[in-house]
Amino acid sequence: MNRAKNKVAEIIFFNATRVSVTLVLVALLAIFVSLLYKAYPAFSEFGFGFITSSAWDTNKGEFGALSSIYGTVVSTFIAMLLATPVAIGIAIFLTQIAPHKIRNFFSINIELLAAIPSIVYGMWGFIYFVPLVRDVFGGTGFGLLTGGMVLAVMILPFIASVSRDAMATTPEILKESAYALGATRFDTIKDVVFPYAKSGIIGSVILALGRAFGETMAVAFLIGGISKLPESITDPATSIPVALATQFGEAMGNEIYESSLFYLALILFVISFASIAVAKFVFLRRRDTK
Repeated sequence: MNRAKNKVAEIIFFNATRVSVTLVLVALLAIFVSLLYKAYPAFSEFGFGFITSSAWDTNKGEFGALSSIYGTVVSTFIAMLLATPVAIGIAIFLTQIAPHKIRNFFSINIELLAAIPSIVYGMWGFIYFVPLVRDVFGGTGFGLLTGGMVLAVMILPFIASVSRDAMATTPEILKESAYALGATRFDTIKDVVFPYAKSGIIGSVILALGRAFGETMAVAFLIGGISKLPESITDPATSIPVALATQFGEAMGNEIYESSLFYLALILFVISFASIAVAKFVFLRRRDTK
């Protein structure tokens, strides 16, 4: 009798997991189809020229996504460039160098950084980073550089925490063997810890990349919100999430305006999905095949 019950419970459990993972695919497909449906009027009007045009004049009915795409990609690139080496350095310090007494203290504080709402980061960047960028690089202080710097602070805890956990799984026997063969601490980290934790480190960077692409409120405070191609990274600009957040209410009732914003959202969806998919299939698959 108990065996029959266990068999039924096992069947229910495995089917429940299959349903759960199927729901993820259904949600992904539903989002894509909804965006495609709402973006269709703008696609019919502008075609793929919408992607290569930087014109954005709501009064004249001119819409183009290039300036928003440029702002999204450049601010994300700046954030990843600044955050990744610092976050990996934090993970190395916490797992390989720091004494046990202070390891937990810093680990908790880094994890708390991830829990801070993005709008708080935006207000903090408005107070400190805008004047800093203005004084050092000139301009108004609002632009892609300022947005990228605050984005870097926001994604840093994600990379550091996941990389730390990945590095912490390195078996002690591997490190002790390296030391026994005369390797220095640097050699052990480079040749033992890094290769062992490579998948986790790459996964953390991919996770942060997705967060940076879609961040809205913090960037909205700092990027300037100007829908034109900036001449430098210190000029005011815009990004896709910022354009959606600040203009969606204004666009309600204007079909082509509203549809253009959905077209922007569809582009962001495709950029994020393609970037993360390429990173996963190229880097993680290469790791798996070794």
